[in-house]
Amino acid sequence: MPTPYCVDDFKDKFDSLYRLVIVAAKRANQVTKHEAHGFGAAARARKSTITALEEVIDGKLTFTTADDEVYYDEDAEAED
Repeated sequence: MPTPYCVDDFKDKFDSLYRLVIVAAKRANQVTKHEAHGFGAAARARKSTITALEEVIDGKLTFTTADDEVYYDEDAEAED
């Protein structure tokens, strides 16, 4: 049985629970699309959501917000 996770496990990784859910859900979808499709218990042993949450805890997933994004300004470059 997988280790149960608590919201407190993710407090230092994300600024909001909503952001955690969005990032982990997107990663879980990526994992699901790229895994081998098989039958039986072996194929369902690792849930994609658990894999995504473990990657968050391990620091393998990052995210950017609109405030963090850097925009390239062509006009400012042309003036230099």
